[in-house]
Amino acid sequence: MYTTTTDTVPDGDIVEILGVARGNTVEARNVGRDFTQSLRNLVGGEMKAYSELLSKARDEAITRAEADAEEMGADALVNLRLETSTVVDGGAEVLAYGTAVRLG
Repeated sequence: MYTTTTDTVPDGDIVEILGVARGNTVEARNVGRDFTQSLRNLVGGEMKAYSELLSKARDEAITRAEADAEEMGADALVNLRLETSTVVDGGAEVLAYGTAVRLG
């Protein structure tokens, strides 16, 4: 599966648009992580545990969007976009979506 944030594929011709492919995940913080990160908040600096949590969530959402595109018969997923939103206190959703296409 070729995945890109552009609306074209280098050296590839899009011959069919199959539709929107999407994947999402909701990740929750945990109490232990919240405690250690609140200490980080006092002294400043990157909250690495949260960065790692969101990175994992982004990767999972992209993997699910690619799987959705494959189920549609796509060769590529173009114009990939990511959105993040809070769904509950302590939980964030990451949504990955793009256009599933066939290449010629």
